[in-house]
Amino acid sequence: MKKMNLPNKLTLLRMVLAVFFVVFLLLSDTYEYLKWIALAIFIVASLTDMLDGKIARKYNLVTNFGKFMDPLADKLLVCSALIGLTDLGMVPAWMTIVIIAREFIISGFRLVAAQQGIVIAAGYWGKIKTVCQMIMICVMLVVVNIHGFEGELEGVFDGLTMVGNVLLWISVVLTIVSLIDYLVKNKGVIKVE
Repeated sequence: MKKMNLPNKLTLLRMVLAVFFVVFLLLSDTYEYLKWIALAIFIVASLTDMLDGKIARKYNLVTNFGKFMDPLADKLLVCSALIGLTDLGMVPAWMTIVIIAREFIISGFRLVAAQQGIVIAAGYWGKIKTVCQMIMICVMLVVVNIHGFEGELEGVFDGLTMVGNVLLWISVVLTIVSLIDYLVKNKGVIKVE
């Protein structure tokens, strides 16, 4: 049996961290300080996304497992964060639905392609979309954490809220653009008989 390489281990770590992130975010209603831990976990998980790709390319460790699981780990992390932020009233439900719907469509495409022996790696627009979403989520989580301190940090709170909202809209636009790009580039995967 072949040993799992470091980039693939980092991908699996991101999936595990996504679970801990959700647990800490959900428990933060009871224990406020857990929001900071959730933010720290999200940042670490996001960094593993950047790190696993760099290591895989630098040391020629790109695998079909990584091509398939890396985007899946990203989806798990981002979608769970968006659902949590929607529950906290930070992200409108319709935006979360648009972003998650895109992920389901792409995952369906990847499954159909995999049945044909084709592995589709994440594209340029998809990668930019994911980075933008992760930065937006980090900003929104900071806003959630400083929410009780608006008086002392009013300027920071207002500024970060505005930045978070701009990044949220950019994320939604990139979600739609990356979906269209993905469907156009891989239209041959779905064959109408």
